[in-house]
Amino acid sequence: MAEGSRLLSRELSWLAFNERVLEEAADPRWPLLERVKFLAIFHSNLDEFFMIRVAGLHTLLEQGEDGPGPDGLTAREQLDRIGIAVRRLVRSASALLSGELLPALEKAGIRLHRRGTLEAEARARTADYFHSTVFPVLTPLAVDPGHPFPFISNLSLSLAVEAEDPLTGERRFARVKVPEILPRFVPVGGDDFIPLEDLIESHLDALFPGMRIVGVYPFRITRDMDMAILEAEADDLLQVVDRQVRRRRFGHVVRLELDSQTPERIRALLLDKLQLGRDDLYECCAPLGASALMALAGLQRPDLHDPPLQLAVARELVEGDVFAAIRAGDVLLHHPYDSFAPVLAFLRRAAADPDVLAIKMTLYRTGASSDISKSLITAAENGKQVAVAIELKARFDERNNIEWARALERAGVHVFYGSADLKIHAKAALVVRREGDRIRRYVHLSTGNYNAATSRIYTDVGLLSCAEEIGEDVSELFNALSGFARPTYRELAVAPETLAPRLLALIGEQAERARAGKQARIFAKMNALVDVEVIEALYAASQAGAQIDLEVRGICCLRPGVKGLSETIRVFSVVGRFLEHSRVFVFGPEGDEQVFLSSADWMPRNFQRRVELMFPVRHPELRLRLRREVVEPALSDNCRARDLDASGTYRRRSPAPGELERDAQHAAVAAVQRRAVHSAPPGGRRGRRS
Repeated sequence: MAEGSRLLSRELSWLAFNERVLEEAADPRWPLLERVKFLAIFHSNLDEFFMIRVAGLHTLLEQGEDGPGPDGLTAREQLDRIGIAVRRLVRSASALLSGELLPALEKAGIRLHRRGTLEAEARARTADYFHSTVFPVLTPLAVDPGHPFPFISNLSLSLAVEAEDPLTGERRFARVKVPEILPRFVPVGGDDFIPLEDLIESHLDALFPGMRIVGVYPFRITRDMDMAILEAEADDLLQVVDRQVRRRRFGHVVRLELDSQTPERIRALLLDKLQLGRDDLYECCAPLGASALMALAGLQRPDLHDPPLQLAVARELVEGDVFAAIRAGDVLLHHPYDSFAPVLAFLRRAAADPDVLAIKMTLYRTGASSDISKSLITAAENGKQVAVAIELKARFDERNNIEWARALERAGVHVFYGSADLKIHAKAALVVRREGDRIRRYVHLSTGNYNAATSRIYTDVGLLSCAEEIGEDVSELFNALSGFARPTYRELAVAPETLAPRLLALIGEQAERARAGKQARIFAKMNALVDVEVIEALYAASQAGAQIDLEVRGICCLRPGVKGLSETIRVFSVVGRFLEHSRVFVFGPEGDEQVFLSSADWMPRNFQRRVELMFPVRHPELRLRLRREVVEPALSDNCRARDLDASGTYRRRSPAPGELERDAQHAAVAAVQRRAVHSAPPGGRRGRRS
């Protein structure tokens, strides 16, 4: 943070979020394999940070754009501070793994062997595996005047091998890629494993017969994986994205990771060949690429995992007439505590129902195996009009989405895409159904993706409704996406046109209430808060006297608690078992509040370069549910929540002496389970709002 800046650094704020993830890995209250999972997530997050954010800062420097940003820092200053922070975090992560987690795993019967620690029987088994499975896919690549330095793919793990010819004494260098197609951790019996790179190192004599192996040093690189598409070159967006995904693998190298024991001559050689500076080199303890630990975190050891979550299932939606259930009243689904099955059932029934005339929906991150896409294909085969807005540019899901786009088109689905400079990030599904002599529109709107897998680990909120105004708005939205129009919406706020102005107006209304001496409150839950105009509006509301609570899971550029600027703003973050992903906005005091759900974080990209939705929750009963399941648990959390201060530092809340621990996610589970039990009236049929 630059001295005197009204804003915190976006990049340093993101690193602070990832530090919170690392802190969860260090927390002994979690079961052991959950801690390993958090550590793997920490490393995976860091990989993406370098691929996108650090790469972007390097691009700014290369283009000569090194002026101060909104936080007062130049790109060079940010890179310097990032380097210091990342090295500190990586040291902590390495110490946690080697000093605490690996010994605890071994004590629990899960051992990660290193080269030379296997017993004879295990050595024989792994040798057989090496010669039958690993050796055939290895290719040693020499580096000398006749062999140029090989291309090294993003995030691939390699071994730098120094070998000596015993006849001539000449030393040679070669690179051996650790094959990504094989499991990173090779089973050696029970829950014992050896890293694949260690197994390869143990058998390098098979790759370099007649040579003496002088040294073996693992290394890993990270490339610029951001993808820019110009409107002028996007005649066929699918082809352009497909081409760019293929090109992306050749992005500039932005990070070199080495084992801390790597000698200087190898460091210098790699830096030279990769055209990197010393600032781009990061020392790590083995194993490099520790995001691969997710494989160990997935071991079937119930004693080392969280207990399974008992989902609340709205039976009338899954087993009964889903359309009748929605006609009885809007349905709010709070994932992962509420099962995602009703959403799948809604689309599956729509695909088979002879009275359904059309289905339209957006797809952002679908997953490799998508029941939703299969339902859409079934609907098209059943003769319904099916139109899908599929976002080809969903980062790192481009390949999946391209394949699903082609499959949907082959089935006769009308597929359309966002433009080159406008991603479709809204989450909406529309079912048009003939009922007697009228047409009724059923909609599902959500804060999260249509992805059954992530619905089990992300918190999101969805709304099923057949309210006429919302149905008409969603219909107008799809017409605008597939054609061209500037509709006027009655219920929805839609980016890039009306969402930011609507939010600013809502914040302004609370500021006016405060100035008039009325109670004024704002609660907003989101993933990131970056937009300067919104931050300034929140500062103004604070100065007017509005009480503002912001649950921002990740990046937050707003500085809370500054006298005369943001004294009445509290910012906190919750990192727990589930990824906090829902966007819930409450304006006004309890009993007089307006409540909205949204697909959008408060960031310039969401307001200006994406199609996003914000939609109201009208029913008082559903607003009360959100207060009990989202707002109150978050505000009272004294276990997983951390408060942000004006300096950018997060401090973990803890119970006062004699006070019970309150975990927001545990409280949400309890609230949903109570609601699931109490919503079943006599006769067994669940109440109209589930």
